[in-house]
Amino acid sequence: MQQRMATANNIRQRLQATTNTVVSGQTIRNRLHNFGLRARRPVRGTTLTANHRAARRAWCTQHVRWQRQQWAQVLFTDESRFCLEPADGRIRVWRRRGERFAEGAVRERQRFGGGSVMVWGGISTRLRTPLYHVVGNLTGVRYQNEILQPLVVPALQAIGPRAILQDDNAPPHRSAAVNTFIQQARVNRMLWPANSPDLNPIEHMWDELCRRVQQHHPPPANLGQLLQWLQQEWNGVPRAFICNLIHSMHQRCVECLAHNGGHTRY
Repeated sequence: MQQRMATANNIRQRLQATTNTVVSGQTIRNRLHNFGLRARRPVRGTTLTANHRAARRAWCTQHVRWQRQQWAQVLFTDESRFCLEPADGRIRVWRRRGERFAEGAVRERQRFGGGSVMVWGGISTRLRTPLYHVVGNLTGVRYQNEILQPLVVPALQAIGPRAILQDDNAPPHRSAAVNTFIQQARVNRMLWPANSPDLNPIEHMWDELCRRVQQHHPPPANLGQLLQWLQQEWNGVPRAFICNLIHSMHQRCVECLAHNGGHTRY
């Protein structure tokens, strides 16, 4: 079906303009329901241009036949930001009519969201790096001095002589200083298609980390406590969970190719 985001009224107006047929919006909805179509919230995804899709197809074609032993050589890395008070519209409360402002039915929030913390981490089937707190803006020089040298290089050495670094195309990761360091340190870096977080298994690690922190009651009182719980839960994620994420790389490539380089369910 084309133009999936058209409303019933949009379709009604277009139908009337092109065929001079007058029907109601409810009739349009009924016909769509007969074909099994229901209005749902769209899944959010990154923008994929034709060039993005071509690069994703090329990358997946190159890696779709990789075996688990090869993926085990890869250190998947990324940064993520966690808010003290995440905007989660799914939260509900149980209350009776007239209890809208009853004690316990109001979710108190700090102004401006209470702030956030940014962290960096890396995972492989063999190890995980420490969860590093990135304070302020991450520049290329800081990425080299605070992350690559003290965290990435030792992790790659622990993985083995064929270890591969995966990082995305964020400006700090591709700065001239970082590229020079990568060459001098003889780090084997994986080329990565732009706008492809769904191909990186660490994104699901961030989701799991967020779920684990949100299970704490009461929620974190300040950014310091949030960071403490993030680091605690990062270390508590079972190794089997991480291995399953990385073992999904073959299927991620298969699905991306099946969608012609488009979005995947990951």
